[in-house]
Amino acid sequence: MTPLFKRLGWLALLLNTAFSAPAFALETAPLDVEQSQVFRAWFVRIAQEQLTQGPSPRWYQQDCAGLVRFAANEALKKHDDKWLRANGLSNRYLPPELTLSESQRNLAQQWQQGGGKVGPYVNAIKLIQFNSQLVSRDLNQARPGDLLFFDQGDDQHLMIWMGRNIAYHTGTTTPTDNGMRSASVQQLMTWKDTRWIPDATNPNFIGVYRLNFLSR
Repeated sequence: MTPLFKRLGWLALLLNTAFSAPAFALETAPLDVEQSQVFRAWFVRIAQEQLTQGPSPRWYQQDCAGLVRFAANEALKKHDDKWLRANGLSNRYLPPELTLSESQRNLAQQWQQGGGKVGPYVNAIKLIQFNSQLVSRDLNQARPGDLLFFDQGDDQHLMIWMGRNIAYHTGTTTPTDNGMRSASVQQLMTWKDTRWIPDATNPNFIGVYRLNFLSR
């Protein structure tokens, strides 16, 4: 077995055993089933808007983990007229409003960073290590708003499962490329670079993960 396969096998085993329960107990009550369902709808809608309109000027630190943090934080906010104007959305065809406590609205500002620290910033690996739970390595088990985690050795990457396709940010931008990408399941499963195929036979695909504050 090559060192890469050994390392990836070890990482998959570590993640599988470590995330059967949250790494840290949440101080704020997690979202219940109904809240989680509505959160998912907003989370996916906000991610979709970044594909449709381009990244919001309110979204800082634009990379794959930044997209997750931004979409989660915006999904937990009150979506009043001021919010809609700031995000360039009309009030048509929107998910129902989330009913949350004030502490729940701050969940995406309190990411577990490791070592007992919390804050508004976490990178891809820490979103997985400390803030998510492994669901499966079977894409069929993914629900909208779940995260696909890939380990490419020196780089880790997150994609958002949107229900029929995935969305992600490449981590780089140019004057003509905003870094946002989308791909269908068919495209995913036939990518020429097999490192990015979300299949259990791919050692670079660690699995489907779900944010800890969501009901399973």
